[in-house]
Amino acid sequence: MSAVPRCVITFLLLLLTWPALAGQVSHHQFPSATLGRDYPYTLYLPDGYHDAGLDYPVIYLLHGSFGSDRDWVERGALKQIADRMIRQGRIPPAVIVMPGSRSWWVDGHNEQARSAFLEELLPHVEGLWRVVPKREWRGIAGLSAGGFGTVNFMLERPELFAAAAALSPASYYPLPPADSTARRHPAFLTADNRFDADLWRRLNYPAHLEHYLAQERVVPLYLSAGSRDAYDAVTHARRLQAALQPHQPGEVRMEVFSGGHTWRVWRASLGPALAFMFRYLKPPLPSECGRCGGPRSGQSCHQVAGADQCQGQRHQAHEGALPGRGGHAQVEVDHQQALGLEAGGQDHQGRRP
Repeated sequence: MSAVPRCVITFLLLLLTWPALAGQVSHHQFPSATLGRDYPYTLYLPDGYHDAGLDYPVIYLLHGSFGSDRDWVERGALKQIADRMIRQGRIPPAVIVMPGSRSWWVDGHNEQARSAFLEELLPHVEGLWRVVPKREWRGIAGLSAGGFGTVNFMLERPELFAAAAALSPASYYPLPPADSTARRHPAFLTADNRFDADLWRRLNYPAHLEHYLAQERVVPLYLSAGSRDAYDAVTHARRLQAALQPHQPGEVRMEVFSGGHTWRVWRASLGPALAFMFRYLKPPLPSECGRCGGPRSGQSCHQVAGADQCQGQRHQAHEGALPGRGGHAQVEVDHQQALGLEAGGQDHQGRRP
């Protein structure tokens, strides 16, 4: 057998030692006037975020009932899945925001989670981090109760989101199953500790359907559920798919995975959900001067290379920008680890990092 050429050996060694693309996970919070407490969120930043000179698409990824902002990283393998898909070119580099909520993403009996998400979290994130604050670069997704919230947000506010994904959505109709955590969650419990069926009906997705179907926008939706889901999420998701299909034929995808109402199913669905959403979301754009926190090193905006080009691109963006982009709150990063990985990040004092 002839000797392997030295150049081939060198190339293989370079492949083995070349650093793999790796995103950064960090934990943040900001004061919420709506909630009367700090609003926590976990943040995934793609590799090269601080140096690439780009503004990114953003995905808001919601947790389930009685969950937290850290669930998707600690139990859902979010970082590993996003890193791998970006490295393989299956999705573009993106910022992923995982907010924390004590409600079912509704203005319920315990807190105004819907209002805080729409009126505080989105403007905070999109004023502070390098994301494009337009509909065509913004998606939303979630699991179980987070899928319930995702469906409600996309139907109620289709001008904000260009794509959505609901994994085992707890969008139960007409009422949640007897063993659903919705029936014992403070969001839906009255003062005398009874499940508020009327509130559920007012907040569940059928209450938003007429509005959504009457307008022209389409939010493509990915749905998934486990074949042995204890709450029969497959049936409920297919009912939702059937309701939306006439409005957006071919743009409501449904997949059934082997498993129950579990993280195994949600981890398996996350990759396909991200791939589906990025068929519709736009890729990163070169940052313009104003989106990078202002001129640097004494330059004016017109002295920053590419600023005019970026500005022209942004003028072509459609509606869906959020109001209230001033007055950024201070962000606190606790530098904790998830899945043994360093969280990273800094205290940004209201600057766009």
